[in-house]
Amino acid sequence: MSHKFILATITLVALSGLPGAPAFAQGHMGTPQEQNACSRDASRLCRKELGNDGAVQSCLQANRAKLSKGCSKVFASHGM
Repeated sequence: MSHKFILATITLVALSGLPGAPAFAQGHMGTPQEQNACSRDASRLCRKELGNDGAVQSCLQANRAKLSKGCSKVFASHGM
């Protein structure tokens, strides 16, 4: 699975607010911890892009210097 897909789906699931999202995400789209680590950053830095996975990921990457420690670690752990 590509790093880009994993991070995009982490962001999507983290922001979806669906009750079943963490369990589904853990199996295929990153851990609940990874989702949690980036959801606030996505809401804070990439509000206009919410709903577009690729745009949110690109926005987060463009704002790497402003990311929380936790979200920065998620990107680093996926080689980004």
